[in-house]
Amino acid sequence: MRRLRVAAIPAVFVFLASCASNAPQDTLKPDGPISRKIDHLFFPVLGVAGVVFVLVQGLIVVTIVKHRHRPGRPEPVQVHGNTKMEIGWTVVPALLLVGVAFPTIFTIFDIAKEPTKNVLPVDVYGHMWWWEYRYPTLGISTANELHIPVGSPIRLSLHTIEPGLPAAKGEDFATGVIHSFWVPKLAGKQDVVPGRTNKLTIRASEEGEYYGQCAEYCNLSHANMRLRVISQNQPKFDEWVAQQRKPIETPTGDAAAGFALFTGKKPFESKGQPCVGCHTMQGVEGASARVGPNLTHLQGRTTFAGATFELNADNLKRWLRDPSAMKPMRPEQGTGMPNLHLSATEINQLVAFLETLK
Repeated sequence: MRRLRVAAIPAVFVFLASCASNAPQDTLKPDGPISRKIDHLFFPVLGVAGVVFVLVQGLIVVTIVKHRHRPGRPEPVQVHGNTKMEIGWTVVPALLLVGVAFPTIFTIFDIAKEPTKNVLPVDVYGHMWWWEYRYPTLGISTANELHIPVGSPIRLSLHTIEPGLPAAKGEDFATGVIHSFWVPKLAGKQDVVPGRTNKLTIRASEEGEYYGQCAEYCNLSHANMRLRVISQNQPKFDEWVAQQRKPIETPTGDAAAGFALFTGKKPFESKGQPCVGCHTMQGVEGASARVGPNLTHLQGRTTFAGATFELNADNLKRWLRDPSAMKPMRPEQGTGMPNLHLSATEINQLVAFLETLK
């Protein structure tokens, strides 16, 4: 009994560790109609599984205690060949499985059904290790933070690409690795598989910011491939779209020097490749690369580097000084931002320019 009490102490701490008053990725607190359908399936299935678990484990404990070996005890009565018992423990589990299977199948088909009214399509591209969002009907693109209007079904088409790697013959980009798109308060997980397009529908019932992440191991910086979904009322969403369509404004002062570095009009002291070689910048000729995120309206986001770090001047300076020190990457293999060995002056000028990208 003393050993049992000692073993119970860490078990209590493990149980308490699973409790949180503010869990941003709590799948048991749905905030959308699709996630609620998943939630409504989860609890009945959990109840059935819980009853079966308690029953089976209880019978095992009773059997161990009641039929344990004792001196002089005869051999226990065998039940092999007891037709009634064998039929019972075959039929009852089968009925339980059927009872669980039907609502599960109906729910799977229901949430997989493509919506038809007021649908906003978004192409999602998983990179190593960040998310790219392209709105084909709106003509805009952004990264890591997905803006959506409240109440509208958002139909996601999920792809994985890696523009920094050599592409196969006839292809625009190299296919990436497998990812999994997961915003637990809005929908379940959906794998992002090389060579195919998977679909997922999400919908938010109210305004808010929802956390998510890649839920499938995707190599070195998998843990740093996070995302945000920001739901807004329609006027705010329309305002955001209008801002995303604007080209950059011509900067002045240190920002102008940073713009010259960014575009390659002023070479880096380290002779590194200009930033437009990897990033999109609306309003800048030839700046349409997708190796890195679209930075045209960088300051319209709250995070960067796979939604891992807060977007502020200090973090941007740290990032430009040595990106891989903040987020493990493999730039020498084409995945991640390289260290350009910038001088302090160049870093300050680039940050001054990046801070103008509203």
